[in-house]
Amino acid sequence: MRLLLAPFYILYRVWFYVLAAIPIGIMFPFLLFSVLSPRTYSFFYWLARSIWARFILYGMGCPPRIHRMDGWKSKPPQMIIANHTSMLDIMLMLRACPEPFVFVGKKELEKIPVFGFFYRRVCILVDRGNAQSKAEVYRAVQERLERGLHVCIFPEGGVPDESVALDRFKSGAFRMAAQHGMDIAPMVFYDCKQRFSWSYFKGGPGPLRVLQLPGTTSEELKQLEDAPDHFRGILLQELQEEQLWKKFKNGS
Repeated sequence: MRLLLAPFYILYRVWFYVLAAIPIGIMFPFLLFSVLSPRTYSFFYWLARSIWARFILYGMGCPPRIHRMDGWKSKPPQMIIANHTSMLDIMLMLRACPEPFVFVGKKELEKIPVFGFFYRRVCILVDRGNAQSKAEVYRAVQERLERGLHVCIFPEGGVPDESVALDRFKSGAFRMAAQHGMDIAPMVFYDCKQRFSWSYFKGGPGPLRVLQLPGTTSEELKQLEDAPDHFRGILLQELQEEQLWKKFKNGS
C-alpha cells in the first residue's frame, strides 16, 4: 500500500516547498523591509504569522486547532517550549503565539537559500558545539527581552528519530528562563509527526492540535530540582495519554 501511495507522498512534500516559496516571492519587498531594523520586527512577525504560516498550513490541508488552558499571558516575556517533530512545527508555533517571539535555532539552517537570509536576521542562532556561541545566545536573549519579545526554544535540541516520542530536554532554555526571570509557557504539538514527518513516505492532510499547558512562573521554575525532566515528563505524559486534550474536547 505504501508503495502505491509513494507518488502522493512525494507530491505532498513537494507541495509543501511550493507553498513555502510562493508567499516569500510575493511578499519579498515587504519581508526585506521588515528585517532591515529591529524596530520593524513586529511587522515581520505579522507577515510570517498571518500570511506565510497560515498559507502553508491551510494549503497543506492542516488547519490548526489551538486551545489554551489558562489563556495567553503577555507579561513578563515568556520562554515558549514545545516538542519538535516536523518542519510544520515552525508554522504551527507562529499560529499558536498571538504575540511576537523570536526563535532560538540551529546555526546550520542559515545556509538554506533565501530562507537562510531571513532566518539569520530574525532568529537567535546557536552553534551547539561552540561554547562562545552559547554564551552569546544569553546576551542576544537579553536584548530581545528588552524589546518586549518572547523567546521560543524546542528543548529537545533537534528532531529525534521517528521511534522516539519525546527526546531528552536540554537545560539551556530553562537556565535562560531562570536567569532572565522568564515564565515558561509549555505547548504540546500532537499531530505534526503524523501529518508531515521527516520520513518521505509518510504523512497527509488533517488538523494540527495544539494545547498550551498552564504556565510556570520564574519563581516556581527556580524551585524545581530538575526543570528539563519535569517539563519533559509533563509533555510526554500528555502526548501518550492525551488526557488534557480529551477534557478540553469534552468541554470539562
